[in-house]
Amino acid sequence: MPSAHHQYQDIRDAVRALCAEFPDEYHRQVDAARGYPEAFVDALTKAGWMAALIPQEYGGSGLGLSEASVIMEEINRAGGNSGACHGQMYNMGTLLRHGSAAQKQQYLPKIASGELRLQSMGVTEPSTGTDTTKIKTTAVKRGDRYVVNGQKVWISRIQHSDLMILLARTTPLADVKKKSEGMSIFIVDLREAIGHGLDVRPIPNMVNHETNELFFENLEIPTENLIGTEGQGFKYILDGLNAERTLIAAECIGDGHWFIDRVTRYTKDRVVFGRPIGQNQGVQFPIAEAHIEVEAADLMRWEACRLFDAHEPCGAQANMAKYLAAKASWEAANACIQFHGGFGFACEYDVERKFRETRLYQVAPISTNMILSYVAEHVLGLPRSY
Repeated sequence: MPSAHHQYQDIRDAVRALCAEFPDEYHRQVDAARGYPEAFVDALTKAGWMAALIPQEYGGSGLGLSEASVIMEEINRAGGNSGACHGQMYNMGTLLRHGSAAQKQQYLPKIASGELRLQSMGVTEPSTGTDTTKIKTTAVKRGDRYVVNGQKVWISRIQHSDLMILLARTTPLADVKKKSEGMSIFIVDLREAIGHGLDVRPIPNMVNHETNELFFENLEIPTENLIGTEGQGFKYILDGLNAERTLIAAECIGDGHWFIDRVTRYTKDRVVFGRPIGQNQGVQFPIAEAHIEVEAADLMRWEACRLFDAHEPCGAQANMAKYLAAKASWEAANACIQFHGGFGFACEYDVERKFRETRLYQVAPISTNMILSYVAEHVLGLPRSY
């Protein structure tokens, strides 16, 4: 039986062909300008890749997470950064799985066509971080509206999105039986909200990643923008995290291959003391080790995809795939920059850009320590540590 890697060669070839139209110079210029790869994302959208997970009845491709992960992997393997557009893949799932028929009909066809972008999800807050049940942003129902007040942080792609999925408390924490209850999910039309109760403040950061602080002051959201049942929003958010982490794992695998390809080629050609530096075991071994780790992480990625697409529990596999892939890509990045020497820090080689980009995934969207805690508690049955 062919491996999962080769089962999707048609998708790989098509995505690679599109990415070839946006070479290293394009991404380098976008990074230097701290800009957004608008033309690249538009091209992906027009080609239908951003609608991969949307059912055909709404204008999408109706593909599975396996195929979607290949798209993300190939973008990063070609030298791009899926972080500019991956939000649409997994954020849309909340609407697809829990939205009403009317909501899906209203939004999904326009998301599939590119008329609307759903790139953002507002969950994280300054004082709570990963302790999501303690969020302080509230949505109080008043007539046919919910009035939102509070603050979010590290909310990505707001400036390049039309819609946002928002998590807010609709019942005070003190009034619920379980701390995971009393939170609700809303779809926010950013075109109407910004400047009318929503203030967006960009956060300059190490990576060219558009992320922001959000301030809500009496933002009014129509009641029909509530997704699913009031008070069940936390459960809805958790549903999408497995897809998010698996897609991020695929991106890290793409990064890992990019680093290994670059450093292998460079160390074959770089001659010092009369021999290629790649002839030295001190150079070979870290590169070989990184390659092994990327290949091993890839196996866990496919297992997470298989379970997700079969609608089976996959929390452990999705978390482990993300952990292994982020670790592997970081080790590959270290080998790549180390053996490029000074040239690894030169922008024209693109190593330093990709180095910065892949480092993010040790921290976000879930830190490696939180994954270790999850495995310790939920897989190994150890006492909860926090």
